[in-house]
Amino acid sequence: MDIARQPPHASLGAAWLAQAAGHPWTTAGLLAAMVAMAGLLVVSIGRVLGGEAGEALRMGLIGGMVAFAATALGALPGIALKSLGQRVEDSMLGLAAGMMLAASAFSLLLPGLEAGEAYAGGAAGGAAIVVLGMGLGVLLMLGLDQFTPHEHTHGGPCGAGCERVGRIWLFVLAIALHNLPEGMAIGVGFSQGDLSVGLPLTVAIALQDLPEGLAVAMALRSIGLAPLKAVAIAAASGLMEPVGALLGVGLGGGLAVAYPIGLGLAAGAMIFVVSHEVIPETHRNGHQTPATLGLMGGFAIMMVLDTALG
Repeated sequence: MDIARQPPHASLGAAWLAQAAGHPWTTAGLLAAMVAMAGLLVVSIGRVLGGEAGEALRMGLIGGMVAFAATALGALPGIALKSLGQRVEDSMLGLAAGMMLAASAFSLLLPGLEAGEAYAGGAAGGAAIVVLGMGLGVLLMLGLDQFTPHEHTHGGPCGAGCERVGRIWLFVLAIALHNLPEGMAIGVGFSQGDLSVGLPLTVAIALQDLPEGLAVAMALRSIGLAPLKAVAIAAASGLMEPVGALLGVGLGGGLAVAYPIGLGLAAGAMIFVVSHEVIPETHRNGHQTPATLGLMGGFAIMMVLDTALG
């Protein structure tokens, strides 16, 4: 379905996108403008803020931009590819899911337990703090899933007001729901200026954004978008990564207890996305075995990366 054929009740944003999509230069120009603005944001905030807070913010934003760049890079082959086999797509998403699970365990929960124990003075208290954060992460994703209109590749429209939003924007919002907790995880990882937490987490998320970006671009192409438009929208969806990184730095950089809570929140949100969305999507088409093997491979890759970079 072409964007220009959106129903009359589509949102104002979707209507504007429909009008702009008729000009070949508009999509690429819009994407370039968003990248430029994000880059200017990094530079300007870095100049304004100094000291440890400024350094943590700069690292978090750079990490978010790396994840955005990986999403855009992963989407690029969608210009040339006409289709992506369902088995291959499910395997790629399984790989991404495995890396997200391992990143949650090794780069979020373990540092969170360590920080929580140091704050609470005991292992049980530290674990309780992290579990509290995980619960908040789940509540966050449940709220976003309930109140944000979105649609997944093989599912119907979901969320409040979905009937008033064009189908393309439903896909974009669904992608945003996935990318926001990833960006938040990067931001929390760098909020204390600790490269041993933030660096392996950023690498893992960036690597899993490569197959995810391609899968999103191909899903958009499958509903009728032109190759360049599909790739541009898939790439632009990655801008939620630096936005989430900003939120994550602010979340984890406050009170001492906020850091383990923030790590637990990011882990809870990512695990929720994997279990609630990604794994069911990969098992929907009868490709459970390749998807599971992909998940195991992604988990193993991230475990090795965390050991090498942590």
